Amino acid sequence: MIIKNKRLKLIVERIIDHQSIKEKDAFFLSSPEINIWDLLYGANIIREHFINKIHLCSIINAKSGDCSEDCKFCSQSVFHNAKVDHYPLINIEVIKNAYYKAKSLGADGFSIVTSGNMLSDDEINSISNIIRDINQRNNNNNPYVCISIGHLMLKHIKKLKKSGLTKCHHNLETSLNFFPQICSTHSYDERIETIKYLKKMEVKVCSGGIFGIGEKWDDRIDLAFTLKKLDVDSIPLNFLMPIKGTPLGNRELIPPMEALKIIALFRYILMDKDIRICAGREIVLRDLQSLIYYAGANGMMIGGYLTQLGRAVKYDLQMLEDLGLQRK
Repeated sequence: MIIKNKRLKLIVERIIDHQSIKEKDAFFLSSPEINIWDLLYGANIIREHFINKIHLCSIINAKSGDCSEDCKFCSQSVFHNAKVDHYPLINIEVIKNAYYKAKSLGADGFSIVTSGNMLSDDEINSISNIIRDINQRNNNNNPYVCISIGHLMLKHIKKLKKSGLTKCHHNLETSLNFFPQICSTHSYDERIETIKYLKKMEVKVCSGGIFGIGEKWDDRIDLAFTLKKLDVDSIPLNFLMPIKGTPLGNRELIPPMEALKIIALFRYILMDKDIRICAGREIVLRDLQSLIYYAGANGMMIGGYLTQLGRAVKYDLQMLEDLGLQRK
């Protein structure tokens, strides 16, 4: 193992031996004294040891705009003046068509995403019917159907699981301490509650955050350890895409190497979990996108991000082929 820093080398060796790192180790990893290439090299070793295949996911914006929440980075909030499409829950045929398109592109997971903090009982029934219909028509359940529909009560999760739901996305976004700086219309505890309900019902949880919103390294580390404590199954990492009309619309992008350092840090802390890179990777990482895997990621979202476009899927697939990475 060619890592110059002895402490860093020891940390990598312990992780490979399935020993979790401590918070003091995470702060050391985030410090300026660590050579970024050594940090990434270690992250890649950890990724290859635990997860050596790449996961691709895709989403559909199934209900857009008119969100009652005030998350400062989001274009769909009624509190902001971003120009986005507004429409209610779309019909099942449109969702099914998007699902089969994602399947044709090689996605492993397909998520139905809706705006708002919580869906009505009728909307939950519609989502349940959509999941059931897709699962019945697609015997191998590939890609699996995921949902991202806001806060969920236990009765909703039971209904959704009965329809065939196996995975649900619900981001924490940032640390407990920083969360009030980006959202005031609901609490961090509500988000934690939803995740705990999902875990209780044995539904896999996809939960991560967004970076470049003003948070510090302390917040990033705290988020990673919170997700570790909750034992979520996969972690989507997003980078702010400043959108005109939102409170963060004029915020500068974080530097590409800082973004890679964040990815690496999450791999060190969440050593054996799926870590996928989602919104913002194109504009933040630019020509360095392929380095997300060297930094420890083992997946990415393809095909766009709700109200914002991504790059053409063919370029993402070509990137994986050029890197010689195997897909799940």
